[in-house]
Amino acid sequence: MAEHPIQGLMDTAMSNIKSMVDVNTIVGDSVTTPDGTVIIPISTVSFGFGAGGTQFAAKQDTVTPQNPMFGGGCGGGANVKPIAFLVVGGGNVKLLPISDKTTPVDKIIDMVPEVIDKVNGTFSSAVDKICSKRDKKKEEKDKEKCGCDDKPQFVDVAE
Repeated sequence: MAEHPIQGLMDTAMSNIKSMVDVNTIVGDSVTTPDGTVIIPISTVSFGFGAGGTQFAAKQDTVTPQNPMFGGGCGGGANVKPIAFLVVGGGNVKLLPISDKTTPVDKIIDMVPEVIDKVNGTFSSAVDKICSKRDKKKEEKDKEKCGCDDKPQFVDVAE
């Protein structure tokens, strides 16, 4: 069966849109600065597409596969909007939004690494304190058992 004319219109439009929009449009090519920091642009992409057509004949004409009557058209558009930059460098990863409007979720996401570092620091210092107290208590008990007050004790091994 022969290809319908609307198929050709849609194929052309879709191939052109496909060439405009790919993954590098959303997550752009990275840029490396002289100090080694990598900057990756992040964008949103939206596009629309429409196609339509009609096959018509006059009252006295008949439409045949050899003599089709067709009228149609298609159109599309794309919008690429940069929204943020992903900055990787110095052991840190940060998302820098372009918009001045930051949502509470954005603020929470930005704060997560700092909160984790603080919790780890607090937890580590608490564990260190507990371990040092336990070690001191153990040393005191050992001293009480042997009855020594920082005086060297000699044990006869031959017994």
